[in-house]
Amino acid sequence: MSDLDLLTQSLARNVKRWRTERGFTLDTLAARAGVSRGMLIQIEQARTNPSLGTVVKIGDALGISITTLLDYEQGPKVRIVPADQAVRMWHTDAGSYNRLLAGTEAPGPLELWDWRLMPGESSSSDPHPAGTVELVHVTAGELTLTVDGVDYGVPAGASASFDAGVPHTYGNEGDVPMEMVLAVSVPPVH
Repeated sequence: MSDLDLLTQSLARNVKRWRTERGFTLDTLAARAGVSRGMLIQIEQARTNPSLGTVVKIGDALGISITTLLDYEQGPKVRIVPADQAVRMWHTDAGSYNRLLAGTEAPGPLELWDWRLMPGESSSSDPHPAGTVELVHVTAGELTLTVDGVDYGVPAGASASFDAGVPHTYGNEGDVPMEMVLAVSVPPVH
């Protein structure tokens, strides 16, 4: 079975599990996540590979991290994720990518990401739930961070934090690859 098949099956199992645990109907989750009921049915039946944006919306609506959606095992308190098992969720032909390094529920979803953006490329994000905070540490190049329409330059070695409840974009306007580590903390669903 391919990695993509394993991810599709884990996502199917976990969306259904967490939807049931939250007491959400398909219609309720569809409305909360802003995705169609038909898409949720396809996801829960492992018949589609949704976009990263769709997975993020579903996780946000359920109040859980992408890591939790993709991995059911809740084993010991220490979980080591080998480098070759970091999940690449997005990539471009030019070489940009992001990888989910680790995640947990603490008390809401908390995720740690590794990002690389090639010169001239960018990735936009819809607003996350109110209270979501992101921390960024740039390790190479310079990040152009656009938060609610305002651009901020974050050079290598610098860090930034921001309220991610507004539209935001990670961009590389430089001429060398930009690399960063990103942490996302989403408040728990009450």
